[in-house]
Amino acid sequence: MELTSEFRGSEIIELKNFSPASVDDIASVHARAYVSGLEKAMDRASQQGIILIEGSGPTYATATTFQESLAAAGAGIALVDSVVAASKNRPDPPLGFALIRPPGHHAIPKGPMGFCVFGNVAIAARYAQRAHGLKRVFIIDFDVHHGNGTNDAFYDDPDIFFLSTHQDGSYPGTGKIDEVGRGDGEGSTLNLPLPGGSGDTAMRTVFHEVIVPCAQRFKPDLILVSAGYDAHVLDPLASLQFTTGTYYMLAANIKQLAKDLCGSRCVFFLEGGYNLNSLSYSVADSFRAFLGEPSKASEFDNPAILYEEPSAKVKQAIERVKHIHSL
Repeated sequence: MELTSEFRGSEIIELKNFSPASVDDIASVHARAYVSGLEKAMDRASQQGIILIEGSGPTYATATTFQESLAAAGAGIALVDSVVAASKNRPDPPLGFALIRPPGHHAIPKGPMGFCVFGNVAIAARYAQRAHGLKRVFIIDFDVHHGNGTNDAFYDDPDIFFLSTHQDGSYPGTGKIDEVGRGDGEGSTLNLPLPGGSGDTAMRTVFHEVIVPCAQRFKPDLILVSAGYDAHVLDPLASLQFTTGTYYMLAANIKQLAKDLCGSRCVFFLEGGYNLNSLSYSVADSFRAFLGEPSKASEFDNPAILYEEPSAKVKQAIERVKHIHSL
């Protein structure tokens, strides 16, 4: 069944006419010198077609990258507005999902990184605090790579809890288990590197033993999700073993978590995903979870390609992070 407003009517509301983020919105997370420098670089991109923009990783730009990046961040802001409004007016308000490019969680305050230009989730978090008075924001990042940009933006902030699960040793090499925040923000960053081969069983355990108790203790006003689908077993850039069913589970459980803790105020943001088939099936199954419909993961997932998860190493990592964070 088509998962669009055209086929599903009021079950799925598509935001088409939203404003791009302002420079002030971007500057709530990123240095103004970076923002203005990127805008100026668009002239060079117009002449050369594609350019490497300065930063800490391989990130390229074309002549439209600046405007597209403002639009991506603006989509997240518009969804925060919509979700907050719906939480006041509807008994069972919908979640939001920003299907955007460029992604954002690697972009550091001073520049781009790892295909990311502006930190869409971080910008939305600051906007929610500023525009809606939603002081406490809980960010879940289940991309296979560590969301170092979001991590850095809030590393000393006690009001924004950043929780990242990612493959141990993967790009960009940050997100060690003992990186827990700094100063007033100590304890409000949780990084859980998972060993290669971790899959559905590992992530189900992480959700119930780590994510849920963290969120319950933090008592968020809003949940934002960096939804990367590159931990899928078919994705070429890493070696975790998530399945389409894993992503259905995450979407359904995060939806319930938001309902229990913050009036269903929750927005997902598309991050990584480099196998278009597994990406599309997994995003579609996330939508089914939001709608309360059965998963269709069995139509796509092939259990025969999975191998035994490193359960002992996974348990060790989970027990260590629970000890560090007193869970």
